Amino acid sequence: MSQAESVYSPNLLLQAMTPKDLALLTPHLERVDLAQSQVLSLAHELIEFVYFPEGGVVSIVSITPGDGRTEVGIFGIEGMSGIPILLGTDSSPQEVFVQVDGTTAMRIAVVDLRDAIRQSVSLQTLLLRYIQAFLIQSAYTTTSNAHHRVEARLARWLLMCHDRVQGNEIRLTHEFMSMMIAAQRTGVTVTLHILEGAGMIRSKRGRVEILDREKLVDLAGDAYGQPEAEYRRLIAPFGRGTESTSAAD
Repeated sequence: MSQAESVYSPNLLLQAMTPKDLALLTPHLERVDLAQSQVLSLAHELIEFVYFPEGGVVSIVSITPGDGRTEVGIFGIEGMSGIPILLGTDSSPQEVFVQVDGTTAMRIAVVDLRDAIRQSVSLQTLLLRYIQAFLIQSAYTTTSNAHHRVEARLARWLLMCHDRVQGNEIRLTHEFMSMMIAAQRTGVTVTLHILEGAGMIRSKRGRVEILDREKLVDLAGDAYGQPEAEYRRLIAPFGRGTESTSAAD
């Protein structure tokens, strides 16, 4: 990897670092490809690398007996894997995998990240701020799954993915969506038809195209927006604007 490649990344967390803090990481960062469904860390297994995605959507999933899987949070260009590492442990009962549009990520070995954090209070503070923003997102996921109708939950999740991908098309299956919003697959299919009939999306095999983001925001209501605002408050500008009624504008 060239020096130019090692210094620049569209990842917002890396961009938010001071030049001095980024310099602590740069010698150890490696750009790697991410494929859809690629596992970044397995449940209960040692975490060896931390990833800063440069696109796509990564899911953090809780696994229950009988292979029940529920998404507890997502991240992409604004975030990083390895939250357990920042909290002083080296594994987690949750699985982390690439869910949508695998692209690239900057990867660093856990030992090198920990060494950099020991050298810089400001780097540690920034990454802890990210944990705070992620915890708010995870709390809103729990609240939304408990209190909002499936239409609002799906609208929220599509908006969150839309914030993290290039363009207006999100590649994913109905099965994935049902796991992400804690709903039956049949319910997801019916809800997609409702959103499509209202002109919010176009649903195709294995993908969803966002047509009217503002309508999705209205449908999601208070399920969407606060975690994104918290990230902007703590770290950097993030998320798409909702001024236009057209997703393409």
